[in-house]
Amino acid sequence: MRAWMTGALLMVLGACTGKPGLEDAALSDRDLNLEEFFAGELIAYGQFQDIFGTVRRRFEVEIAGTWDGEVLTLVEDFIYEDGSTEQRIWSLTKTGPETWEGTAPGVIGTATGEERGDTFNWQYTIDLPVPDGTLRVSFDDWMWLLSEDRLLNRAYMKRFGVDIGEVIITFEKL
Repeated sequence: MRAWMTGALLMVLGACTGKPGLEDAALSDRDLNLEEFFAGELIAYGQFQDIFGTVRRRFEVEIAGTWDGEVLTLVEDFIYEDGSTEQRIWSLTKTGPETWEGTAPGVIGTATGEERGDTFNWQYTIDLPVPDGTLRVSFDDWMWLLSEDRLLNRAYMKRFGVDIGEVIITFEKL
């Protein structure tokens, strides 16, 4: 019973932690334009950690992006630390000056996002491949343009509305 109470308390405290917002003060005068940043070849390095801070999985992603004036296509080839691989292909459509919608295999419905200054927020639910099958999770992705060729991504993950961990990724244009 004590272990259950401790776990429940940690989940409640985790849900109370601060998260970014599009209203947060800008820390730079850079403007993130997804179609410019992600066009071409990129490399990304990341890891997933659970709500207790334990790193559970690391990966590298090779990304090929193309912008045809209407659709940004991202071909993401994941290579995990254990040698397993995965490919995800995103199709993102610009729906307004700062808004986006996107789809990819496994994504439930449509992902939505908004750019503001050097920041992009992207939200979606996906059946995520995991070593034992798939896991339906919701992502609240936050990206910040650090320089013209570097972007930081922190994604908060939930399952059934409860925080389960975070993914941190750095993207670099090649």
